[in-house]
Amino acid sequence: MTTSNMPVVFISHGAPDALLHAPDALADWREISQRCPKPAAILMISAHWEEQYPSASLAESPATIHDFSGFSPELHRMTYPAPGAPALARRAVGLLSETGVITELNPNRGLDHGAWIPLSVMYPQADIPVTQLSLIHNGGPITHFELGRALAPLRQGGVLIIATGSITHNFGWLDWSKAAPASMLKAQKFSDWVAEQLSKRNIPALLAYRSAPYGAEAHPTEEHFLPLFVALGAAGGATPAHYHPNFAYGGLAMDAYLWR
Repeated sequence: MTTSNMPVVFISHGAPDALLHAPDALADWREISQRCPKPAAILMISAHWEEQYPSASLAESPATIHDFSGFSPELHRMTYPAPGAPALARRAVGLLSETGVITELNPNRGLDHGAWIPLSVMYPQADIPVTQLSLIHNGGPITHFELGRALAPLRQGGVLIIATGSITHNFGWLDWSKAAPASMLKAQKFSDWVAEQLSKRNIPALLAYRSAPYGAEAHPTEEHFLPLFVALGAAGGATPAHYHPNFAYGGLAMDAYLWR
């Protein structure tokens, strides 16, 4: 455990069956956790929880939410019984409130699959307290970048901030037979563009990503890309390490980033 400045992580969490069919991505998630000091607590931001105002969970024992269907029954039997982190939840919304943001506390929100699936690989013993913070419904990139900046002081207290979503998230680009569709070329071009802008820390370009090649097409809706901006804001001026495993289902980029 450490009280020094903790890293920030962004993970493309993939489909729920990433646990069963994405060994390259899982290997990257494990490596990322090994490169991080053991956290005192974890703040998760997932694409799968949006509220009108940023909300943090006070759950003492967050439930494992199986918010998906059509996948292996094995996934529905999995649980992630980590302890909650209500004190961290209060600290997170306190930091946001100091910037004038309206916030909420949710008494019993559990961990959705965007949170517990990566955590079950990164910290399989489920012994680190964790709370989840929502995205802001209809909030855009700038709003979430500023949210991340407000949360950055948590890193000084041993808190690992993990944001999960996807670098590309267009179901029309996917081939569920696991073949590589022609649209994989579009996904590749956009994920390469994101990696280039992150390496340059070109924040204005990233905030205007919908003007990038295939940017708007990569994200017909924004919720899976917004967690990246939370991570980017929390990371400060660092340049991230880039993990780029294979695409899932042809067009679902599984990139991950680690800021240290």
